[in-house]
Amino acid sequence: MLGTNGSEGAMTYTAAQNDLSLQKKKLAQEQFEIRLKKFTHNRASVFGLAVVTLVIVLAVFAPLIALHDPLAMNTADRLKGISAEHWFGTDNMGRDVFARVLYGARISLTVGFTVGLVSGFLGLVIGLYASTNKLADNILMRVCDGLKAIPSTLLAITMMAVLGADIKNVIISLIVVNIPNMARLARSQALVVKEQTYIEAMRCLGSSQKRILWAHIVPNILSPMIVQMTFVFASAIITEAALSFLGAGVPAPAPSWGNILKEGKDVIYTAWWMILFPGVFTALTVLGLNLLGDGVRDLMDPKSN
Repeated sequence: MLGTNGSEGAMTYTAAQNDLSLQKKKLAQEQFEIRLKKFTHNRASVFGLAVVTLVIVLAVFAPLIALHDPLAMNTADRLKGISAEHWFGTDNMGRDVFARVLYGARISLTVGFTVGLVSGFLGLVIGLYASTNKLADNILMRVCDGLKAIPSTLLAITMMAVLGADIKNVIISLIVVNIPNMARLARSQALVVKEQTYIEAMRCLGSSQKRILWAHIVPNILSPMIVQMTFVFASAIITEAALSFLGAGVPAPAPSWGNILKEGKDVIYTAWWMILFPGVFTALTVLGLNLLGDGVRDLMDPKSN
């Protein structure tokens, strides 16, 4: 009889746990649906998402959309204006500006996405390690302070001078530039979460530091990290364009937006389209990513609104 009662009690407890788990999942789903509805009603965020999606589609399908090879030169067609054959005109080498802008989107998105993802991951690892080790915290944060003391563009130019002009080196230099901010964000968020009451309760119950870190701290700091990665994405695109414009980024004749702007600055009065179209694409892409980042922040962290 006693065994039967114990078994029934265990089954009742298990059923109650399952019911509580289902209620939590349902509540989380309802909260997400409310936030998603709020996101879709935010015109700025939807506009940002639409712009970013459009640029990605144009970049992915550039070989099908572009009418010309972005590297093919034809001096007979140099500096021709907008026409049915050349939608964005031609540059000083007779290359199709429309094709170069589309293929330039590939370079910009590749650089931005890679820099955002890798710097976010490395910053997360460094920040978490610093939050758990006082000696490492002092050393790593002083290194981050030293890197942050140097203007980001100047640091990137210096690294490019050492590494050489190449798209891989552009990515490496921009990752190094953005790691300090990501690491500091991860560290500060981890320290805040570690002071929460439920974390202290987990320690008292005997949970290991590793379990607390990966099961409770990391999930709670991912939201601000993802939001910051969106802004790093946008920042990397405009910094890459600036480096290429200064001759320290992606080497010519690669169709980088910065390279197109650099080539167009000398003929701005006679071939304004060489400045207008890559400039508009750069500005709209960065604006779209920033608006999307604001929307993602409100979606993942409604308290920030």
